[in-house]
Amino acid sequence: MHKIWQRIALVAAISTVTALSSSRAESPFHDKPATPQSLPGDNLPPFGMLDANGTLPPPPPLPPGGLHRGPGSPPESTARGPSLELALAAAHVAVLTCSKAGYRVGAAVVDSVGEARAMLTADGSDGSHVFVAMRKALAALAFKSTSTAANARAATDRSAMALVTPAMFVEGGAVPIFAGSEIIGAIGVSGAGGAVIGKQDEDCATAGLRAIAKRLK
Repeated sequence: MHKIWQRIALVAAISTVTALSSSRAESPFHDKPATPQSLPGDNLPPFGMLDANGTLPPPPPLPPGGLHRGPGSPPESTARGPSLELALAAAHVAVLTCSKAGYRVGAAVVDSVGEARAMLTADGSDGSHVFVAMRKALAALAFKSTSTAANARAATDRSAMALVTPAMFVEGGAVPIFAGSEIIGAIGVSGAGGAVIGKQDEDCATAGLRAIAKRLK
């Protein structure tokens, strides 16, 4: 039975990744995440990077119009999310709040499909924290709740596991971002210590959200 639930969760995770990717413009090179644990938007080009054979594959034939889009091209993503200004403000307040409490953290803000909008790392912080923060934010986004609540629900409700993807870190530290009744993203924080995993992180993420709450549309 446990293996059946694992398979259901994996199928749901792959479906979620596919759904999230559908809202972004298709890459001319059809880049794909390396594994189901890859973060949204973590699409690496299939050339110019060492492959399994230790070689650098050459670029494929360029699409019509060349590699780069010119000025005035349509946006690559139309997903709703906090603006760059608000995403940066929220992440900055989250990092500063934790810094004042004595913690060096990373903060990440994602949009409504889990794509990164802003990622900040405190001075002296381990640079990996922003990626863990993003994984927490993905959990808050999917569950439309704090990542602490997501953790509690997943632990007691097997059907909730269908919302969990391999790219998520389902522990405390992230809160959803709503504009009215619509969820448009999430903010996650990682790197703070404490007896309760993620509590301080989540307090800082909440501070970041409060800093922009009245300006969300």
